[in-house]
Amino acid sequence: MGTILHFGLGNFARAHLLDYTAQAGGWDVIGVSLRSSTIRDGLVKQGFAYDLCVQGQGVKRIEVISDVLVVPEDRAAVFEVIQTADIISATVTEKGYHLDASGKLNLQDAAIQSDLSGQAVSTLIGFLGHGLAQRQSPVTVLSCDNRFENGAVLKSAVYDFAQAAGLDLNWDILSFPNSMVDRITPATTDAVRAISGDPMAVPTEAFSEWVIEDHFAGARPDWPGVQLTDDVAPHEKRKLRMLNGAHSLLAYGGLGRGLTYVHEAVADLVLRPLVTRLMADAGSTLPAALQDQVPAYAQALIHRFENPELAHRLDQIAMDGSQKLPYRFLPTLRETGSEAVRDGLRFWIAFCLSETAQGRALNDPLADEIATAARQTDPVPALLKLIGAEDLAPAIRQK
Repeated sequence: MGTILHFGLGNFARAHLLDYTAQAGGWDVIGVSLRSSTIRDGLVKQGFAYDLCVQGQGVKRIEVISDVLVVPEDRAAVFEVIQTADIISATVTEKGYHLDASGKLNLQDAAIQSDLSGQAVSTLIGFLGHGLAQRQSPVTVLSCDNRFENGAVLKSAVYDFAQAAGLDLNWDILSFPNSMVDRITPATTDAVRAISGDPMAVPTEAFSEWVIEDHFAGARPDWPGVQLTDDVAPHEKRKLRMLNGAHSLLAYGGLGRGLTYVHEAVADLVLRPLVTRLMADAGSTLPAALQDQVPAYAQALIHRFENPELAHRLDQIAMDGSQKLPYRFLPTLRETGSEAVRDGLRFWIAFCLSETAQGRALNDPLADEIATAARQTDPVPALLKLIGAEDLAPAIRQK
């Protein structure tokens, strides 16, 4: 029996990593909620089990969680498990890494500044920095978030944090493999809860993919269907630039056209040709070995997006755009000059301007900065600067 300590028990983790781990058997998961007790309180009432509602396949019970630790209630317990877990994993979303526009740890971030002292630690990076400094045995730290080279990025953030905090980590016993994760997982609705009869049910699609760099410090579950490889980068590029890039274009373009769901946006006569063009342009940036797969992968994505039963909300995808667009849009645009990606950025800018004009704060860690930029006389370069793309302002203006 092995143990995974997992930071971030949102719907995606419960539809992906926990599903794979339950299928593997022989391992348990201790979850960590960094802020709220809501998920713990809901799961504890049913022995930490929950229903996974897989579209087209039915409902299955996931029974792999042994406990959920809530940081504001018991930080010491989290640090204790960091010392003994076989794998420490995370799905804390892009903003949970507290990076700046260049992709480095933002040491001026208020939460990171607070964590450097070691008192009332509240972030993934803070827990890893302080916790791994005490670790005596090898451990794998596995990022399952949508970031390019997510393992390397997480390692770099922990390294920078440790340097700033004066912590001495034994890097020889730590492994941070890169990974690519894929499974569309909408927010739970009352309709999903009613179908399963479980208030903690999670809806998801049948499709699921997981590619992991084969660089573990110790034991790992025998996850079914997981592809272990020496190089995750091609798979990451394929997913982030084609799927996630298309999702972001549909989200901002669809919201601007008064739409609510992905299946509505992908059927829109204006947006569908754009998203098809974006996928082709993004596919052209992939390694030669993957070029033959691009048309079929793009068609499969369109089919997944068209699924009305998932009811995947555009406003869910639109969250945290400042953290997502630097690797969903910018590499394809810089490498190909894609007009479709330019339109995606224009949609994001229009979304920022509209939300600010209507007095609504964006659901984004840079919400205040976005609002300030949107109110400037010339907001385009100011907004693009927040995602490291100020130089693209002339191209974005040109239409």
